[in-house]
Amino acid sequence: MSITAGKLFKGIAASQERIQQAGLIFGIDAPLMAQPHLASSVESDLGLENAENGGRHRRKRRLGKRLGFLRRWNEPCGRNDMHSLRPTAEEAVQWGESLDKLLAHRYGLIAFKGFLRTEFSDENIEFWLACEDYRKTKSNSKLTSKAKKIFEEFIDTHAPREVNLDSHTREVTTNNILSPNRSTFDLAQKRIFGLMEKDSYPRFLRSEFFVDLSSRKQMNGLA
Repeated sequence: MSITAGKLFKGIAASQERIQQAGLIFGIDAPLMAQPHLASSVESDLGLENAENGGRHRRKRRLGKRLGFLRRWNEPCGRNDMHSLRPTAEEAVQWGESLDKLLAHRYGLIAFKGFLRTEFSDENIEFWLACEDYRKTKSNSKLTSKAKKIFEEFIDTHAPREVNLDSHTREVTTNNILSPNRSTFDLAQKRIFGLMEKDSYPRFLRSEFFVDLSSRKQMNGLA
């Protein structure tokens, strides 16, 4: 297989994964999401078409428009299985209590990942999730290969999805890779969590999607 063909297949796989995740947010079955016209619409709503063509263009758009795919969660659905995908207002209010509670909720995590994609900073949550998975690895034999993969994807200089770490944290993590254990990425994961907590999380709480969803509880209380 040529290098060009290999890159093409990887690109298709990555696109399919994003479409499946977006399908959960939309409440649309995976087979339907595989249809070209729906896939194209989702890629556009997520702002991912620019990521595939010419790199990530950090163009600022109105947040309300970029979060259109999330706001559809609040729209009535005609099918019970779709309806079950939407969080309740009570659950949304809990998301606002802490980033920990948001990430602990399955659909809160999906919504936050979608929000970070609109800001072109989803590498932060992907790194955090990779670290969570790494710490739960039971097989010691898998630690080394997983540590190497995480380091090369997120930590190493010029990594494809390099996260923003200070020099001290990067140096400590680089040294930890020499003898991997379940705490290898603890410091780096803590730093990235802190960045999300102080930066992206407050903006998520101010987003039109979250405000609309959480305010429904207050409105119901007045009814």
